[in-house]
Amino acid sequence: MSSHSRHSLLMLGMSIACMILFVLNISFGSVAIPVGEIFGRLLGGSFSKSSWETIVMDYRIPKAITALLAGTALSIAGLQMQTFFRNPLAGPYVLGISSGAGLGVALLVLAGSIIGFSGYAVGVWATIIAASAGAVLVLLLMSLTAWKVRDSMTLLIVGLMFGSAVSALIAVLAFFADAEQLKMFTIWSMGSLGSTQSNQLAGFSIAIVLGLLPVLGMLKSYNAMLLGENYARSMGVNVNKLRWAMIMSTGVLAGSATAFCGPIAFIGIAVPHMARLLFRTSDHRILLPASALIGMGVLLICDTIAQLPGSAQTLPINAVTSLIGAPMVIWLIMRRNFSKEF
Repeated sequence: MSSHSRHSLLMLGMSIACMILFVLNISFGSVAIPVGEIFGRLLGGSFSKSSWETIVMDYRIPKAITALLAGTALSIAGLQMQTFFRNPLAGPYVLGISSGAGLGVALLVLAGSIIGFSGYAVGVWATIIAASAGAVLVLLLMSLTAWKVRDSMTLLIVGLMFGSAVSALIAVLAFFADAEQLKMFTIWSMGSLGSTQSNQLAGFSIAIVLGLLPVLGMLKSYNAMLLGENYARSMGVNVNKLRWAMIMSTGVLAGSATAFCGPIAFIGIAVPHMARLLFRTSDHRILLPASALIGMGVLLICDTIAQLPGSAQTLPINAVTSLIGAPMVIWLIMRRNFSKEF
């Protein structure tokens, strides 16, 4: 079987798997809803119980769609960064963008409590706007750095320093905040897919599309970057333009996912490795859709487990992604030396 046929079959299989996982994610939870009922409703029918209509349409479907969007955003952001920096440990957190989103929410929740005003009480949109503003702030700082710094590894180190400085600011705010506000911020920092409401999905989707545009037009340039900046320049790649495209795309994708869902670990680093192992290619024309599909599937699985089917309790999504993801990545790395690909 040719590699093209194999990739096509794998893409088809992953697409079908995502659809199955989407339905199972909607079906499982504190109230189990038969899969047949869900298919019937999605095909235009109605549920046999009126309460299922509210549960599925107002909560579970928006949450499952959020998992698809966040899985796509974080996976592709991680793939871009690993390729550009030629570092298997690069991910959305590395440029400090996720930390910047956290700082925006910390200023809203923790600093607000210090001066006697709780911005968190304004509502979930306030949290989203604060997280987006924090991500954009760090993105602007990284853009200014990229304008001055031409070396990608130096840019990577600067991004790590931005992340450390932002984390320190959050720690200072947390030290002076009262217990109630600190609890609110801690819950947000654990990540959640269920806080995104139906009327927010359109904005989340537009942000993902805008974040994908810079990378879609430069896939061949990412392939050339695998052999280093000098080789890419010899192939006619404008490395400076590619750097800007990577920063803008990663900033919008990771920033919007963090704004709507809170910080979600593991997906951005691990999923691109899973795509390389499964599809056995470094061609970004294959890896980009493969990472998106695997990211969707993995986040749907993690969210289904986090719901603790049959229980009213829900685990933080960050805990589940790390507990399941870390052993999986160790197993994958033991089977294949990914450092040879960078």
